[in-house]
Amino acid sequence: MVDLSAFRNAMSMLGGAVSVITTDGPAGRFGFTASAVCSVTDSPPTLLVCMNRASTSNLHFKRNGVLCVNVLAGTQQGLSGAFSQRDLDSDARFAQARWRTLGSGAPALQDALVNFDCRIAQVHEVGSHSIFYGEILGIRQGEASEALAYFNRAYHRLGEDSKAAC
Repeated sequence: MVDLSAFRNAMSMLGGAVSVITTDGPAGRFGFTASAVCSVTDSPPTLLVCMNRASTSNLHFKRNGVLCVNVLAGTQQGLSGAFSQRDLDSDARFAQARWRTLGSGAPALQDALVNFDCRIAQVHEVGSHSIFYGEILGIRQGEASEALAYFNRAYHRLGEDSKAAC
């Protein structure tokens, strides 16, 4: 077996975009911060989101059957923090920003870098996490020019000025 601490330290070197994942429907409005989001296929356009099974939001996402991946802009680190704080209730989290709805009814962050509006097509349980496969119903691209990334246990802003020459 791989040492858990060694695994977590190694995974911290795998940088990723920071997103707030939201849902709304019969089970209510909920959201959480995630960096475990990636593309699965383009036929049909599908992405995946990983969420801890112990999260209080987990069952609500499953019951609502929809989600929106709101990719955060470089200036939205505070929103990432709000959606990862356990002591904030759902209303306090959503009060931190402006929201709209797209086709699924899940909250879409107005100032996001991009919104991926999804229907949850499948859920797989793997170890401590649920993997939500979201079939993309709609995409809305924002106007921000910087992305918020998480790497080596810290936030970083990525944009035009941070492009490296290849």
